[in-house]
Amino acid sequence: MAKSTFADMPGRAGEELGVSEWITVDQAMIDQFADTTRDRQWIHIDVERARSESPYGATVAHGYLTLSLLAVMSYDIGAAPEGTVAAFNYGLDKVRFLSPVRAGARVRMRSKLKSFEKKSNGQYLMKNYNVVEIEGEERPALVADTLVLLVAGPDAE
Repeated sequence: MAKSTFADMPGRAGEELGVSEWITVDQAMIDQFADTTRDRQWIHIDVERARSESPYGATVAHGYLTLSLLAVMSYDIGAAPEGTVAAFNYGLDKVRFLSPVRAGARVRMRSKLKSFEKKSNGQYLMKNYNVVEIEGEERPALVADTLVLLVAGPDAE
């Protein structure tokens, strides 16, 4: 599919923007996130304890780790239109964490454009409905409505 332009994005509302590649959420990634955020609950970092005491039988990724992967998965699918020079997280309208992501699981994002509106001075607000799927599982890890402020370059259409 050809890359979208700023002019045709509003007409794509309701369309799927794409499905990302799979990302493995391994224990090293979970540990790095725990170190960065200082959220070191045993359910995330204590492999032996999680194996014996957790209802999931393994350590699980932080919900916010899974949520943070939306950015890289959006890059992967090329969600922003041609001529975008900057993209900024603008917010979240709704997030629901539905299933834990066990260490070693693979996740991917399926994204649908909800709306695309011009704000001012070459800035546009893109709202997407995102589902993060867990490989081999029926129930997704999370669903989120994301808001991204895009800045169009001088030659963007």
